[in-house]
Amino acid sequence: MIGWSGWGLAFRFIVFPGFLFTVVIGLVLTWVDRFVSARVQWRKGPKFYQPFADLVKLFTKQTMVPKGSSKTVFLIAPVIGLTAMCIISVLLFYVNFNPHGSFVGDLIVLVYLFSLPPLGTIIGASASRNPLSAVGASREMTLYFGYELPFLLALVVPVIKSGGAIRLGSLVMAQQAGGPFLYSVSGVIAALIVLASIQAKLGYVPFDIADADQEIMTGVYAEYSGASLIMFRLTKAMMLFLLPLFLITVFWGGFANWWAIPKFLLILLLIILIKNTNPRFQIDQALRFFWFGLGGLGVLAVILAFLNL
Repeated sequence: MIGWSGWGLAFRFIVFPGFLFTVVIGLVLTWVDRFVSARVQWRKGPKFYQPFADLVKLFTKQTMVPKGSSKTVFLIAPVIGLTAMCIISVLLFYVNFNPHGSFVGDLIVLVYLFSLPPLGTIIGASASRNPLSAVGASREMTLYFGYELPFLLALVVPVIKSGGAIRLGSLVMAQQAGGPFLYSVSGVIAALIVLASIQAKLGYVPFDIADADQEIMTGVYAEYSGASLIMFRLTKAMMLFLLPLFLITVFWGGFANWWAIPKFLLILLLIILIKNTNPRFQIDQALRFFWFGLGGLGVLAVILAFLNL
């Protein structure tokens, strides 16, 4: 069980490995995403400091609250996902470098925390009273119910392979003793399902349905500006860093050694390439893809895990 207190706990949540560290790495990865995407599209791409410059520019903008909206709910919604990412960052780093210090059910806690950013987006968009935001919120909610089922099925695979453990530390230690869960048929299938779910959680193509610029003018974020929009962007940047780390922790042996760096870069590259080589799904297509496509593969992976394959 985590036993930090006082200034040490504050340092971990605010500086390292919490908010500041994760934000800086996340913004750098955002630049990597934009740079690689530009190269794939035969463009030059932005300078490395562009994501930071964009945030500074947004800081100078006024935070507008739509007339008739619930001001409290509208302004609190962006904080929900940002807070969740800070907690996830601390938990992931602590468990990977101190597996014995994890607590029972922390895997379930992380699943819940990863569900907070889309829920915060839905709440904020619904509170804005903008019809385009309402459409985006509806799409986000539908997409969430779509990818969460196969995502949970995929996470059952490492639980089975570790003998029923729902502690991240136990999953990491089981892989250190017997090899990564990814090096099995069921592990490969489950990891691919999680990778597709990560794409949807990030709102990247082909699942950028809730904030499609060409259709609903950024949808869920249409009414956000200034500091409130910054928090949504920081949340996405932190997720781009933390979701691949979560995948490495659960399926690829953890990231407490230098081998985690090429693993992370490979996952990041796959996310960016998928984003740049696929058209956007319609919401009904995305739902069918997750429920009937990946959902079926998730059930297959669970069966194979029971058969120790």
